[in-house]
Amino acid sequence: MFAQDLSCRAQNARGTFPPKAQSSRVRAKNVLGGTIRVQRFDRYALSQLLVLFGFFALVLVAIFWVNRAVVLFDELISDGHSAQIFLEFSVLSLPAVIARILPLATFAAAVYVTNRLASESELTVLQAVGFSNWRLARPVLVFGLFIATMMLILSHVLVPKSLERLQQRELEIAGSISAKLMREGQFLHPSDGVTFYIRDSAPTGELTDVLLSDRRSDKREVIYTADTAYLVKDDEGPKIVMVSGIAQTLTHETGQLSTTNFSNLTYDISAMVAPPKKKRRKIKFIPTPELLGDPAAISKETNESIGEILEEAHLRFQQPLLCIVAALIGYATLVAGGFSRTGSSTQIILAIFLIVLVEFSKGMVTEPVRDNAALWPMVYLPPLFGAGIVALLLWVSSRRFRKGKAAAQGTAEQTGGAA
Repeated sequence: MFAQDLSCRAQNARGTFPPKAQSSRVRAKNVLGGTIRVQRFDRYALSQLLVLFGFFALVLVAIFWVNRAVVLFDELISDGHSAQIFLEFSVLSLPAVIARILPLATFAAAVYVTNRLASESELTVLQAVGFSNWRLARPVLVFGLFIATMMLILSHVLVPKSLERLQQRELEIAGSISAKLMREGQFLHPSDGVTFYIRDSAPTGELTDVLLSDRRSDKREVIYTADTAYLVKDDEGPKIVMVSGIAQTLTHETGQLSTTNFSNLTYDISAMVAPPKKKRRKIKFIPTPELLGDPAAISKETNESIGEILEEAHLRFQQPLLCIVAALIGYATLVAGGFSRTGSSTQIILAIFLIVLVEFSKGMVTEPVRDNAALWPMVYLPPLFGAGIVALLLWVSSRRFRKGKAAAQGTAEQTGGAA
């Protein structure tokens, strides 16, 4: 679409030499037409980048989320929790997964769209009518800024809130009586020396064919069996009320076994379900203004160094910048290689190598910042390093473009002179 339209303009611009004199109105019309066409290209390229970003983000989120979901399924369902709890935990872990894959999806979309535009001669035609690679990078930059805005919201709001809520829910279900004891057909060991079994449980909370073995005492062992039972909770803690059953007590010293029939019996199980220990707040859960406002107090609360706290706070600003850098590296590497009939596989491999190099630089600044909090500006070195790579690649490609344009003008002048 754009290739055919702009190639006609390029051919008309070349025309015959020397070119005929044009009025100011005609020149202004040509300039305006070229501006409108390149604006249409900006919108077209931006729409393609967003569509491909959505596709790659969906695929990568699915891959990472499935891996996370398998671990959650093993941890939650095997502990007797419902599918609703599993879905809730999966949703709460989703923002962190999305934040992790955004730079990858941004880079993949930029590489794919730039490669397709180059292979379909869209970029070649735009360069032929005089637009530099710096100007053609505008839709990629806008795309990177859009993704960076998404990353800002995720890293400063959604990810800390979701992780904090996830920890709260983990603490809540850790003390769940039903999750620990209401598993039909299984012999459970909620604590040392205690075995619990139920054959079935009704939606009303009634437990049938209950067995409870208490071997915690060195002097005696008691086995309770009952037709039905109920789990209840009062101010003193959780209890199990057994109805129509028998208690068998074995005294170890004498070896005597005694039995007691009961119509109902209340058994305290609070020792089996110990309240979960309150966890320290993690720096990943704490809002950014609080991290930057009083890092010394946060360090005392979380038992983390001030360097680690400042690193976490500034990483939330670094990640959006890396999204912009990832998009521009994908674009700049492919346009720097120029057009090739054999494809862009070499440029794509180089782009992947450069993005890995930027990621490697992130690891290099981690230890110095954690050891010395005054070095927190080093957190921004990876985005600056990536921006330097982009500037170098675009400078090299623009220099090649200017040389080619000058050579073409010299050939045109020679042709015009000969005519």
